[in-house]
Amino acid sequence: MRIGLGYDVHRIAEGRPLVLGGVRIDAPFGLLGHSDADVIAHAIIDALLGSLGLGDIGQHFPPDDDRFEGADSLSLMREVVAMIEREGYRVGNVDVMVIAERPKLLPHVPAMRRRLAEVLQVHERDVSIKATTNEKMGFIGRGEGIAAQAVALVVRLDKRGQTP
Repeated sequence: MRIGLGYDVHRIAEGRPLVLGGVRIDAPFGLLGHSDADVIAHAIIDALLGSLGLGDIGQHFPPDDDRFEGADSLSLMREVVAMIEREGYRVGNVDVMVIAERPKLLPHVPAMRRRLAEVLQVHERDVSIKATTNEKMGFIGRGEGIAAQAVALVVRLDKRGQTP
């Protein structure tokens, strides 16, 4: 087994869609970024890549590369899952903490877990998403951005492609 840690943060931007965990959330703002700026997906991607020492999201999907402008982060995550499989591993589970003052995320967590579990090829119970605020402190507390931290476990596959 291998473990990786990921972190991502994006500024809030008016006029952009808000996408978190692959789910579009009805909000008067979105997040600023080269892709869809899905901080949950980006944190998970970095955790997965880190678990196997494969670098980070910026190395594989550079923000100055036009191919990734407006990219769906779950598509990028699918590519990372395929990389992990080529390395002889599969995703075991992921645990995510989202830090945001708004919007309320609890109503959206079940849909996020379903979308992410599908892409990660795990059961929904293997995807944990929790949300907290920053108690009105710092840039997140002022409503200037949203951040996410993720930890991911990957499990080595045996010669038949199964987990031991």
